[in-house]
Amino acid sequence: MNQSQPAPHSPRSEYLPWIDGLRAIAVLAVMLYHLRNEWLPGGFAGVDVFFVISGFVVSASVARWDRGGLGSFLMYFYARRIQRIAPALIACLLVTTVVSCLFIPNAWLSSTVDRTGLFAFIGMSNLFLAFQNENYFAPSAEFNPYVHTWSLGVEEQFYLLFPLLFFAWTRSGRGRVVSLVLFGLALVASLVDAWWRSTSNPAAAFYLITTRFWELAAGVLMFQLLHRGGSESGRPSRFAFPAALLACVALVVLGWSLWTSNAQAFPYPQAILPIAASLGILAGLSLANPTTLLARLLGSTPMLYIGRRSYSLYLWHWPVLVLMRWTSGVEGAAMIVLALVATFLLAHLSYRFVETPLRYSSRLRTWSRPRVVLAGLVVIFLTTTAAYGLIMNKSVLAQSTVMRNAAEWYPSPIPTLPELPGCYLLARDEGVGAHRTWTYTREGCPEQTQLAPNLFAVGDSHTLAFNTMLSEYVLRSGARVVIYPNIGCSFASLRPGFNVGACPAQGEAIVADISARAQTGDLLFLAALRLARLTNQDAVIEIADHWQTMTDPVHAAAQQQDAEHTRYLLRPLADRGIRIIFEAPLPLFRTSAFRCSDAFNSGNPVCRAGNSESRAALASYRDPVVRALQQLAGQLDASIWDPFPVLCPGERCQNSRDGHPLYFDGDHISAYANRLLFPSFHAFVKLLTSEPGKQDTSATHGS
Repeated sequence: MNQSQPAPHSPRSEYLPWIDGLRAIAVLAVMLYHLRNEWLPGGFAGVDVFFVISGFVVSASVARWDRGGLGSFLMYFYARRIQRIAPALIACLLVTTVVSCLFIPNAWLSSTVDRTGLFAFIGMSNLFLAFQNENYFAPSAEFNPYVHTWSLGVEEQFYLLFPLLFFAWTRSGRGRVVSLVLFGLALVASLVDAWWRSTSNPAAAFYLITTRFWELAAGVLMFQLLHRGGSESGRPSRFAFPAALLACVALVVLGWSLWTSNAQAFPYPQAILPIAASLGILAGLSLANPTTLLARLLGSTPMLYIGRRSYSLYLWHWPVLVLMRWTSGVEGAAMIVLALVATFLLAHLSYRFVETPLRYSSRLRTWSRPRVVLAGLVVIFLTTTAAYGLIMNKSVLAQSTVMRNAAEWYPSPIPTLPELPGCYLLARDEGVGAHRTWTYTREGCPEQTQLAPNLFAVGDSHTLAFNTMLSEYVLRSGARVVIYPNIGCSFASLRPGFNVGACPAQGEAIVADISARAQTGDLLFLAALRLARLTNQDAVIEIADHWQTMTDPVHAAAQQQDAEHTRYLLRPLADRGIRIIFEAPLPLFRTSAFRCSDAFNSGNPVCRAGNSESRAALASYRDPVVRALQQLAGQLDASIWDPFPVLCPGERCQNSRDGHPLYFDGDHISAYANRLLFPSFHAFVKLLTSEPGKQDTSATHGS
């Protein structure tokens, strides 16, 4: 066959309305789960139903192919898949990218959003999420508007392999046996991988094509088994009644699985039940009389309306929900109705003006199949490039106060100071793991005299939140600052349960590295979150009764154990004359400031707690930790710098001041707060280093 000419189209498979009805059940299950997971706890398994349907339907769509060899078959298949999947997906991704750039600020909570979106354009978001260890059921996933595209990535990767395994089926005879065996072997291999990874790496198991291939292959095998003798109807009349009964029972089992599926054991073994139920429905209704009651119910007008739009509904429902979480919130009946109306409206527009016209385009039918494939790949490349350009210009497009005033919100290093012409900060990111460091020095200054000792800083993300202040310390004093990011761990937090796993060894390696670098008189700054936070960036409270927990005897004993371990590690440094500075606990808030900073998100339910807290309550909350720090500091001849008085001078602590943010979320300070704190910190260091024999261990020093 000459591939430069328009390709003949394979005879169409028989349209089965009840399959669209089954699609409707699947998409409604997923939507209900995403709206409120308690409404249908296993509703996420609707995606598994889609996988089975896809394997079955895609097999039916090419089973009658008899128009050429493997090359023609590949081009025909890929062209159809591109026309079916790409238009609506690209439209959704482009719109979502624009809206995300406008309303989602950069934060830990959104750290994987942009990259997930870019990978979604090329059908690889599932691989990105798997290797980021991005758990589908983690609260943070609810704030990524592209997470749902993982299933499309799985399907697209399956479609790359499908025609190679299925082509033999189109040759009839032994070819059908060969194809059936190939899919059977692939199914077994995938199921084994799902079994292994579901315990060894659950996040990857959920997303990978190797652990999901068996679900789509099951649909293919069901089609092949029903049609292995060449019958396309697949309905021997003697099986009509038991087949209809099988379909009804399978539907009940599917409903049960959608209610009971366990997120902790997916895809193996929990996916087996919804997969088996879906196969039972497909087999039963394929063999039953097409006028059976269940077939007519699934093929009814409402079910067909939803089923035919199931792809667009799936695409749009998740970005709508996520973008509402970032702005208005999705709590209350009114917001839920708004989310549903927006979803169905966008899905209808997508189905009517994007999905259907390009899927059945008469113009594209006149193109050769390679030309359609090439055009599709070019469009994917161009739209991915456009999305990348939007993301790179996010700071210009953003409507978020956080992004428009990034210099006040994000505690980044200060490159220069106007009053120090010629001086600039030189930042180096060196090493890996426990030996990774961010080193700051100043360069280009007319006067290079070092006015202060070098400083080493380690802790957790709250140490990194002092980036702006520490870089100013370098520029003004000429000191060298070495920061240990200590990724995934904390140090000297005095928080029970946080110094576990690989963290103790990492902390010991960092202390050893500091010991090798530091000289007598250098400073070691230890900042960390030493209290249970009052809110996460996703607004999930970690501990119900923080005040009671802090004074609990079991907690106090565990805290003492962590303090003793810290003292053991730091004692050699203190004996060498390295001055240790502990940061006293900062004020904490129940509201993440960056999520409530604009008119479009200030009414979000996550902002109900307000922007202030009682100073007396917070002082009482941190008092046990302050006492523990004082005891530890006394044992190490260390000092305590307390930023609390600067950040909270009145009866109520505020997370902003005069329109400027003091906090980024509920416990990380902003760049603006860094600048407010620098005079206090600088004065504290000067006093400490000017009188080496007098080290103040008071928790209020520096106020």
